[in-house]
Amino acid sequence: MDKGIKNFKSILLILAYLLFILGLILLIPLLIALAFKENKIILISYLVPGLISLLIGAIISYIFRNNTIQLNLANSMITVTLAWAISALIGSIPLIISINMSFIDAYFEAISGFTTTGITLITGLESLPLSLIIWRSLMQWLGGLGILTFFLLITFRTEANLWQLFVAESHKISSSRPVPNLYKTIIIFWGIYLLFTIIEIILLVLFKMPVFDAITHSLTSISTGGFSNYDSSIGHYAEINHPYYRQIEYIIIIFMILGGINFLVHFKVLSGEIKEYIKNTEIKYFWKIITGFTLIILLAQFIDNKSILLKFEEHFRTVLFQVVSIMTTTGFGTENATSPFFPAIARQLFLILMLIGGCVGSTSGGFKVVRIAILNRLFIREIKKIFLPRHAVIPVTMDKHIIDNEEIYRVAALFFIWIFLIVIGSGITTIFSDLDAFQAFSGMFSALGNIGPFYFSVEKMASLSPIIKINYIFAMLAGRLEIIPLIALFFPGKRRFF
Repeated sequence: MDKGIKNFKSILLILAYLLFILGLILLIPLLIALAFKENKIILISYLVPGLISLLIGAIISYIFRNNTIQLNLANSMITVTLAWAISALIGSIPLIISINMSFIDAYFEAISGFTTTGITLITGLESLPLSLIIWRSLMQWLGGLGILTFFLLITFRTEANLWQLFVAESHKISSSRPVPNLYKTIIIFWGIYLLFTIIEIILLVLFKMPVFDAITHSLTSISTGGFSNYDSSIGHYAEINHPYYRQIEYIIIIFMILGGINFLVHFKVLSGEIKEYIKNTEIKYFWKIITGFTLIILLAQFIDNKSILLKFEEHFRTVLFQVVSIMTTTGFGTENATSPFFPAIARQLFLILMLIGGCVGSTSGGFKVVRIAILNRLFIREIKKIFLPRHAVIPVTMDKHIIDNEEIYRVAALFFIWIFLIVIGSGITTIFSDLDAFQAFSGMFSALGNIGPFYFSVEKMASLSPIIKINYIFAMLAGRLEIIPLIALFFPGKRRFF
């Protein structure tokens, strides 16, 4: 019983730290609102959640100030799930107060932001207060590498607790580290993340994107989140015939790719190991999938219309942008995924990309490239065994390392759970809406894969039943935390965790 109370106090204390820092973060959109002289309702929309967060965080921290934080992996998973759920709760309040969203819709939007899913229920983005645009972008940027590890990085440095929370929130990240010390590892990852964000802002400004737009789109492209200032997303710049819209699209393609690559690989490349971008097995699969799917869609377009050769660069850029955007689970668009511009096979391939997602240790969602690679090599092994003696041992390897059977079982189990949740979630969508099966599947693929695009309109998404929205909220959180921590919260045997 004493152990259970200690664990409960540890969870509360961590959540208190989270709330306190989140309250401070809300000062950023508040200052933006003041700078642009936005109305009092907008100011209140940040003051209220900010003060609530600071007050609750301060009170709990004071009450349990003499307690030592002690966590095991199971408790860490519960803590992480609660942290993301509470962050979205606080993040939804500005939306409720400033633009009168319902609680379910506002919570949906905040979960979509923090999990970097990018599904939005808001139309008329151009008319939103600028501070709210910044807040939506900040939610995605903070969620990109893991909101809890960012906050805990600021609040305390206990290696054991950081390790448990890091594994629970980012267990998809490879066990390899840039340096042995975990605290320094997190500093390195966030340092690279910040560096890429700043470089992208500078490049976009150089190509005449408005500074405000450059900041918001940089925050949401390196985080592979996909929230934009405009209903037409990145396609807005082509619509207004921006003189450098092509260059802008290529820049964003590059940074979506950087967000979709393992940050450990980035560290190695920045340390001088340039070949890691082509030597790492997962990265090889990553490049092959992007290249292969882009070529297949271009070929399908060519078969339908030979005249695309006259505008090949435009077709290539648009197809590449969409393939990269969906595979990295960013969700930006220059052309609607359901547009006649894309042949029927493209919409099928996009669903596959939604499932695959980006690399392990990246800001991307999805099942992850390395797991697809493991399943692929497992399949090849089973084919080879047909032609070999029954007792022949053929290990599954990756980068010259044998993949442990436990990891293979875990990958297979996760794949089964992914498919199971997609089927169940799509079924719920079709029962409580008039969407067809293809549209229902696209919505669930988008939510669970933390992607954003789906095969029906934003207006239709906003009008869906609250039951479907709750279904998608669960899916977005499950996808971001890779299911296991969320299931741990509801697991019948969770009493054993305490």
